[in-house]
Amino acid sequence: MSATLTDWKQYICRACGVIYDEEAGDPDSGLVPGTRFADIPDDWECPLCGVTKGDFALYEPGLVVSSEPGVASVAVASRETGVVVVGGGTAGWAIVEALRALDADIPITLVTACNGDRYRKPELSVALSQQKTVARMIAERGQDAAIRLGARLVSNTFAINVLPDRHELRTTLGALRYTQLVIAQGASPTMPGALPKDACWRINDLTMWSGVQHALASGQKRIAVIGAGLIGCELAEDFARAGHTVTVLDINPAPLTGLLPVQAGGRLMASWRSAGVGYKARCSVTGVTINRQGERVVQTACGETLHVDLVLSATGLSTEPRLARAAGLNFDNGIVVDPRTLQTSAPDIYALGDCISLNGAPCRFIEPIAGQAEAIAHAVLGRAHGGYEHQPPVLRVKTRSLPMVMRGAPSRDLDWEIVEEDEHQLSMAQYRDGNVVASLKVGQRTLQLAA
Repeated sequence: MSATLTDWKQYICRACGVIYDEEAGDPDSGLVPGTRFADIPDDWECPLCGVTKGDFALYEPGLVVSSEPGVASVAVASRETGVVVVGGGTAGWAIVEALRALDADIPITLVTACNGDRYRKPELSVALSQQKTVARMIAERGQDAAIRLGARLVSNTFAINVLPDRHELRTTLGALRYTQLVIAQGASPTMPGALPKDACWRINDLTMWSGVQHALASGQKRIAVIGAGLIGCELAEDFARAGHTVTVLDINPAPLTGLLPVQAGGRLMASWRSAGVGYKARCSVTGVTINRQGERVVQTACGETLHVDLVLSATGLSTEPRLARAAGLNFDNGIVVDPRTLQTSAPDIYALGDCISLNGAPCRFIEPIAGQAEAIAHAVLGRAHGGYEHQPPVLRVKTRSLPMVMRGAPSRDLDWEIVEEDEHQLSMAQYRDGNVVASLKVGQRTLQLAA
């Protein structure tokens, strides 16, 4: 008997929020429309963050669990204290969701510099070629999320200072008292001095992506992508798929140097050549100017000059230290937190997501955020919990012509060994004392659905 519309179910990735719809399937991963979740192989991976089927849960949109509706852009002074969250991105909403799942009544206020709309950030690097609009990118309006979760949304508002002794957050709309404060401010694109902000674009949120989309809307453009890290590689291919001429410049001999072994880097270079993406190796940028024709003129240390229509900086991310330092929080490549509780160096202040550092290393991945939010929520509410346990996240490079997935913690002092290799796929691993410490798959495999 064929399924009816009411039979279809949806499942949500607990790591990044992507929803698998049985009716739509996931054709890019070999799952045709109508594929039941139960029939998907256990090693199927989330198309955005790379976690497996076991990290998905049945998705049933929740109801408002508090009588107080969410409100936006209002004076924030309030006699009622509670948990205040700074940041309206994936991490900020994750902690609101985690708190509300445990307690239907605790007051929650989310302060964000944007409008708080929820979207899946990993999609930004693949959205242009898919011709997605801003409206299609938004999974839930911030105001709607606040109402659903019974939280107060204070949007388009900047956090400017924290006074830990007074349990007070200062914002551009006034002061907020808090019982506990959770900082989820994210990270910002780094801009080397040679890349002036008025001549170069960055993509780190929906507003930035919308600006680039608008700049490219008038037809085929010449684009220079500065930086061949994860984001630079994904955006370069996305731009090329959308019909633009793309050149990537990096100081390293190959894309993703330091992450990929030589064999994998060679395959990526070959796929780029097939896709029409140019790569200029060992080439640092010394300056970008705008000429009278409106072209961006990119000067390099190797003496070459490029004339392009758009320059995109993809040179990495950094955590803005201003708020943390104002609060007197320990800071080391991000806000220093306890690895188990995610508490900062100040009582009743926690942090999660892109803005934190664990043992001096930034933690800028989507996958760990759900676990971090769960640990903080339990700590805030005084509930028993084993604490956050950091594991190396699955690293997926969303280059559709040559998908790459890395697991584990690769080490520079270990050699990569080839496990399997053919014209379609390369599998490699690092071993220590006979145990796999990291694995890498490069290329596309064919899924076999369960019988």
